Amino acid sequence: MTTLKDRRYAHEDRSYHSARNFWSGFLVGLGFVAFFDETVFHQLLHWHHFYDRSTTDVGLVSDGLFHAFSWFATVGGLFLVADLRRRKAFWKKRWIGGIFLGAGIFQLYDGTIQHKVLRIHQIRYVENVVIYDVIWNATAVVMIIIGAYLVAKTRPKM
Repeated sequence: MTTLKDRRYAHEDRSYHSARNFWSGFLVGLGFVAFFDETVFHQLLHWHHFYDRSTTDVGLVSDGLFHAFSWFATVGGLFLVADLRRRKAFWKKRWIGGIFLGAGIFQLYDGTIQHKVLRIHQIRYVENVVIYDVIWNATAVVMIIIGAYLVAKTRPKM
């Protein structure tokens, strides 16, 4: 039977590890969407490279570095999850909120800063790229809204 004292400590533990649950999800989300982008749009569809303002060889090297970054983020986030599970402090709903926020923020950053401000690549080199940009950024905003909702809903009560 669980006592009031046990529930209080479990709640404190959850509050204490709230940020780690969020950041582990954020890293996994960022890493996953970066991996998906690199695999689908760079390798399978050949729409662009991470850096398209130079030679194809430079573009391929930039893709490799981008791919390594996505895996480092994912693996780092999963190590945090393993530690949280070991401590019995894993908070799935907060972690999923972090995933959506990490994925959405990365995708919005990619679609606005990398595509439009820095112009290091476009999502696709076609005459009417606007439809691709709208879909890319709208998807990012939807992920950010879902993530923000889940994170707000799981905010620890002080």
